[in-house]
Amino acid sequence: MAISSQNNPALATIDVTSSALALALHKVASVEVPQGKHIALAYSGGLDSTLCVKLSAEKYSARQLTAITVDVGQGEQEMQESVERATKLDIAPLVIDAKQEFTEQWLSKAIWANSDYNGYPVSTSMTRQLIASKIAKKALELGCDALMEGSTGKGNDQYRMHNVFSMFAPGTDIFVPVRDFDLTRGEEQLLMEHFGIPVEELIAGGDDKTMWCRSIASGGIDLSTELPDSIWMWLAPPAKAPDTPTTITLQWQNGLPVALNGEKLPLDSIIEQLNAIGGANGIGKIDLFEDGIMGLKSREIYEAPAATILLKVHRDLEQFCLTKDEIQLKRQMDAHWARMVYHGEWFHPLKNAIDAFIAATQGVVNGQYTIELYKGNIDIVSRSSSSGLFFPDVRSIKSASFNQKESAPSAHLRGIPYELIARRDAMAASVNTD
Repeated sequence: MAISSQNNPALATIDVTSSALALALHKVASVEVPQGKHIALAYSGGLDSTLCVKLSAEKYSARQLTAITVDVGQGEQEMQESVERATKLDIAPLVIDAKQEFTEQWLSKAIWANSDYNGYPVSTSMTRQLIASKIAKKALELGCDALMEGSTGKGNDQYRMHNVFSMFAPGTDIFVPVRDFDLTRGEEQLLMEHFGIPVEELIAGGDDKTMWCRSIASGGIDLSTELPDSIWMWLAPPAKAPDTPTTITLQWQNGLPVALNGEKLPLDSIIEQLNAIGGANGIGKIDLFEDGIMGLKSREIYEAPAATILLKVHRDLEQFCLTKDEIQLKRQMDAHWARMVYHGEWFHPLKNAIDAFIAATQGVVNGQYTIELYKGNIDIVSRSSSSGLFFPDVRSIKSASFNQKESAPSAHLRGIPYELIARRDAMAASVNTD
């Protein structure tokens, strides 16, 4: 007797899976794509770039594939997983170490610019462009005739990567398989199972980690998605954080942290330690609606303990040390900086000009802060600066530093425009009633 899949859930699941795989294979087969003789692939070892490896031969007929991994601080575990997956794919990625450059030339500027794109501490936006620049340069050096990367057609990275590829390898073909074949995440996974190299993810959408911020399941979170505690790498949920505050001190010079708890350290070490300390105290969870480059909203989840701490303190220190006019203009420049970097414009001449303005303000941003971290909160306990503009001996209401009567004439002059506005409004009202 034949067994119907309608009466057997297991067989029904097989039927659905087979149909989904067939659709995915049809999508790949039905699209004509250019052929690449020697493709340079941006390889991370995740689902998207792993699929790119298989499709480079299966669909793009690549005679040679050079997979390139750029280390921007993903961590030893992620780099090791990437190597292990590469072994299964029978490739040996070329690894470019860009950790120091990312820290010294990219993160330093991000801190100076108080990097914040509507609540997101700009991170992946930067690393995608750094990675793309390294891969494009290496591709030209190796004589590659095509570039390949794993962006989707709904996300932001396709624009960031394309902009940078176009600048550093102009005219080179750019292959984006997930977008080119209109594949869903589930279809990508089915294809990798079909190729015999399944890629498992803790949460649908995977993650993207740098030392500055970790993006979790970008584009894969909806309103009802539950976030299990197991997804966090650094963060202890506030309810599980210690019941006593953790106190730390940060010393700043020229707008950057240079010492933690009295110990002088390079920026990457300070960030690494603050991720651990801040995360343990429930600092750094970000859950927001993000407006992407295409104007599509997505719910995005990040964890960024060190970034949350350093950006809060840096903003406060700037308020301490910069003039009112500098602060007001710089806030506009900071916002424009974040928008440009988010939209894939790190190498744009205007962004470089904004960098120059911001850098010119940082020479006086020096000081020492003591802060308490407690169950997701950051409390500034004490501040000091050798180049601050807060002078209580002049401003305090307890001080007799100058004769307050001298302010009366200036207050009168500042009030004259408001008298004129009142006269204008009175005349307008009388005309309207006639």
